[in-house]
Amino acid sequence: MSRVLNTLAALALTSTAAMAAPCGNTSAGFEAWKSAIAQEAAAAGIGARGQQALAAAQYSHGTIGADRKQTGVRYSLQDFMRIRGTDAIASIGRQKKRANPEFYAALERIYGVPSGILLAIHGMESGFGNTFGKYPVISSIATVAYDCRRSAFFTEHLLAALQMVDRGWLAANAIGAAHGEIGHTQFLPANAVRYGQDGNGDGRVDLYNLTDAMASTANFLRQKGWRPGESYQEGSHNFRVLDEWNAATVYQQAIALTAAQIDR
Repeated sequence: MSRVLNTLAALALTSTAAMAAPCGNTSAGFEAWKSAIAQEAAAAGIGARGQQALAAAQYSHGTIGADRKQTGVRYSLQDFMRIRGTDAIASIGRQKKRANPEFYAALERIYGVPSGILLAIHGMESGFGNTFGKYPVISSIATVAYDCRRSAFFTEHLLAALQMVDRGWLAANAIGAAHGEIGHTQFLPANAVRYGQDGNGDGRVDLYNLTDAMASTANFLRQKGWRPGESYQEGSHNFRVLDEWNAATVYQQAIALTAAQIDR
């Protein structure tokens, strides 16, 4: 735990300085920016494997295209649930809970988060592990860290991703979502470093491993204030905690309603 805290402290100290790297809105300055960020990464204690992953990163036009197309969630709740297929998520979630009841019961005993919430998030984020994404994680997150629109926000996550590569928590060629989200429940890397749990006891946090991913998701919610045994429906304290996972109200509503179907 002390190593994690020391690493986070180092990342925090370098985040302001990292903003001085020459961000850009096209691919033209990406290689020069990588050289500057490499110095910041070295100052944060990131070693050879992380540095090699950064050096190999390529500007992701797919990531930039996906980022530019974002317009925010504007669906009604009914449309959102239909598009995301929450009835199917609830059905599959119940099947998975019945197939492995002790696993989900253990997670609830340890973290206080009910299986319905974890399974609803799992289904919503990656189709229960069927769709982790199609983008190289390091290249994607380096691209949005370089991009001037949100460089400060994503630089922290890039440094965390490189730290994960160093520790063996993330393969240098791992595939994830467009903005570098990883694993079964699509963690951003800095959240993985802060809240990741070694659920299967193999000495590392691997968010492509179901046990680690579910334990990490439950720990994230618990650390954000989840109250065991209380309601998670709209208007409750636990519903407000879901805002820490995703700020879209329709997403929070869909998770709560789908979780109730799974837990019934």
